[in-house]
Amino acid sequence: MVPLWLIGLGVVVCLLAGLMLRRIGPGFRIARLLAGAPEVTVSEVATAAAAGQPYVRVHGRIASDEEFPDDLDRPLVYRRRRLELATDTRARRWRTLEDEVMAVPFGLEERTAFVAVDAARLDDGLTVIVRESVGTAADAPDRVPPGTPPTTPLRHRIHQVSAVEHAFVAGAPRMGEDGAPLLTAGDDRPLILTTLELPEAMRLLAAGHRRVVVWSTILLALGLGLVALGIVLALTLVLAPPALAASPDPSPIIGGDTRSGGEGAGLAGQPFLALAGVVILGLLTAGVAAAYVRLRRDG
Repeated sequence: MVPLWLIGLGVVVCLLAGLMLRRIGPGFRIARLLAGAPEVTVSEVATAAAAGQPYVRVHGRIASDEEFPDDLDRPLVYRRRRLELATDTRARRWRTLEDEVMAVPFGLEERTAFVAVDAARLDDGLTVIVRESVGTAADAPDRVPPGTPPTTPLRHRIHQVSAVEHAFVAGAPRMGEDGAPLLTAGDDRPLILTTLELPEAMRLLAAGHRRVVVWSTILLALGLGLVALGIVLALTLVLAPPALAASPDPSPIIGGDTRSGGEGAGLAGQPFLALAGVVILGLLTAGVAAAYVRLRRDG
């Protein structure tokens, strides 16, 4: 019964780690999709669309024939301005008051290949460094709902994509109406665009939830360790020879080691299974320590 309890407890701990990761919100799902999507080149998107691949990741240089300048005269292809009002006193949840998007047709290019990006489907999947200014409702009384307390936190956020950057785009490969390849949102998967390297994008998506990520990683490793230990113990019990009661009759002396069936000195029990269990637990412990140190360093 002990192995079953260990395996069950390990599964419960892994589920708890998953529930904690979901507290991050859409950022966790976006990070998982961005990291797990198979990567193809720009020239292979049309082939992926024809093959019916549901979701891919592409890297290339952002290109457009219709850029527009920002405040510093940098060429942009996409800009989103949002005015958000906090809905709780600790400013953990925000309500969008204004949402203004300015975009031109753009895509990713690689040498002579080009794939368009469906900018109209960009939403939570846009992962870039945000320009943000924070104040209170008293700073813009004409732009907040009537009756809003003046001390309510208010923030103005700007997401923008420049034509001089490289980007990763994860989305569903399709063929557009003009017959050219297109990356857009899938049936249940968002269109994701980031101008950051993948490790930096993961850190940005987990920003503000560092403690949750650390504890979830530790719980996940602990749960997997409990499951592995339970499996090792179960195999030990299954493969161990049955223990028989001693007979009251005298038995002749047999040469050799009685623990190994009279075949000479040997190993007792199942030492290799025990060794495998120790190795597995050691690797899991090292994994937990490495993950914790890396997350602390990144934080």
